[in-house]
Amino acid sequence: MKVMFAASEAMPLVKTGGLADVVGALPKSLAKQGVDVTVVLPKYGEIPKTLLAEVKTITVMEVQLGWRRQYCGIQTVTVDGVRFLLIDNEFYFKRGYLYGYGDEAERFAFFSFAVLEMLGALPPEEMPDVLHCHDWQTGLIPFLLRTRYSGRPGYRDIRTVFTIHNLQYQGVFSRDLLQDLLSTGDDSFTEDSLAFYGAASCMKGGLRFADKLSTVSRTYAYEIQTEQYGEKLDGVLRQRSHDLWGILNGIDTDVYDPLNDPNVAFPYRYDLAGKRKNKTALQRELGLPVDENVPMFGVVSRLSGQKGFDLIGEILPALLKENVQLVVLGAGEPAIEDMLRSAHAKLPGKIALWFGFNEGLARRIYAASDMYLMPSRFEPCGLSQLIALRYSSVPIVRETGGLRDTVEPYNEFTGAGTGFTFGPPSAHDLLFTIRRALSFYGKPEQWEKIVANGAKTDYGWGASAKLYLELYRELISK
Repeated sequence: MKVMFAASEAMPLVKTGGLADVVGALPKSLAKQGVDVTVVLPKYGEIPKTLLAEVKTITVMEVQLGWRRQYCGIQTVTVDGVRFLLIDNEFYFKRGYLYGYGDEAERFAFFSFAVLEMLGALPPEEMPDVLHCHDWQTGLIPFLLRTRYSGRPGYRDIRTVFTIHNLQYQGVFSRDLLQDLLSTGDDSFTEDSLAFYGAASCMKGGLRFADKLSTVSRTYAYEIQTEQYGEKLDGVLRQRSHDLWGILNGIDTDVYDPLNDPNVAFPYRYDLAGKRKNKTALQRELGLPVDENVPMFGVVSRLSGQKGFDLIGEILPALLKENVQLVVLGAGEPAIEDMLRSAHAKLPGKIALWFGFNEGLARRIYAASDMYLMPSRFEPCGLSQLIALRYSSVPIVRETGGLRDTVEPYNEFTGAGTGFTFGPPSAHDLLFTIRRALSFYGKPEQWEKIVANGAKTDYGWGASAKLYLELYRELISK
C-alpha cells in the first residue's frame, strides 16, 4: 500500500505546532507496519541547511494558477527513513516564516495544484493509493482531484483522507479570489461545494470532497458535530458523520524521551529524584529561587484564548499566593503577554516567562515541572499533555477533546488516574482543581502513585497507526 501525506509542515524539516509533530511521526509508525509512505510539503526557507544539502531535484515544471504560470521544482530527501517530496518555489515559500502573509490563498492554492501536477510527473508505480491531506492548507486537494483531475490516467483510483487538526482555522477567503486562483465557475461555490457564508472555505473543500474524514481524538470528532464546537461547519460534519473517524494522536516516544533527550540537564525516566535535579537546574537557568521542594507548574503553549489563558489570568493572583512557581513559554495574543508580564513584575520570584519558542527550553520545562497546566476551552487532541506524561509532569486539564481522552482523573479511593481534570470552563473550577493537585503533591506516597500511573500509559503512535491502516484498507477495498 502506498500512502502520500500532503501537509504544510512536518518534523524534522519544519515546525510551528503540533501538526508538524503528527505529520513527522505518523508516517514513521506506518512504515514500521509495512506501508510505503511519502510526505510532500512546501520547500520553506526555514528548513535546516543540513537537510537541504541532501536534497535532489527530480524534475521541474510549470503550474497554472488562474492566469499565472509559476515555476515548480520537485525535490526529494529522505530523513529518518521517510521520503519527503518538496515543492520548490522561492516566491511563495522562501520567506521569514511559514504563515501569516496576505497571499495565503495563492500560496496554498499553488501548493495544492503542484501536488496534483507532481503526481503526473512521477513514475506510474509511485502513484499513491491514498492521498492523506491535513488541515485547510491542503483542503483544496480533494476538491481539485474530484473536479479537475479525476479524468487523467492514474488519478481516478486515488482515494483521499482529510484530517482536521483544528477546525477553527479554515482558510476562508473571498469567493472572487478563489474563483480567480482556481479558474472555476459558479458551480464550485454552492452550499455543497466551497461556499461559506458569502465567502469560500478551503477547509470545506476537504470536508465535502475527501472520501473519508478523520480528526485527532474521539471526543473532538463528537464535539465538532455540535453548534458549540462546529465553527459553522457542524452541519457538513453531521452529514458526513458516517465517514468521520476520531483517531487519537500520539507522540514519537523516541524523540520525546527524557532519558535520551539532549536538551535535558539530568537524563531520567519516571524518576522523581531526576526531576528534582532538573527543577533546580531550570530554576538557576531562569533566575527563580532554587528550591527542589517548591511545586513547579509548567506551560508550553500558544498564548491564546483557546488555551484557557483568560482562566489562568483570573486565578493568577490567588495561585501565586501559594508556595508555587510558574514557568511559561509561548507567544501569541498581546493582551495575554501583557497579563503575564504584569504578574511577573509584581512577583518575579514566582513566575518565569519566555516569549517566543525555544524547543530546548520547552523540553527542560517538561522535565523540570511537577505539574503541567492546560485548561483549554477546546483542544482537538493536544500533544503537550502527552509529552508531560512522558516526562512525568502531572497534567491539569479541562475535560474537552483529546484532553478528556488522554488524561484520566485521579481517584484517591481506587488509586487510578494520571492527572487532574475539571469540566466547566470556569476560573473557580480551575483553581479548585489546582489546589486539589497541590494537596496530593504534599502526600509523597500518593503523588508517586499518580506519576507511576502516567508512566504505564502508552501514548506512542502504534495503536493509532493501526487504526489509520484500517481506514486506508477500507478505502482502497471499495
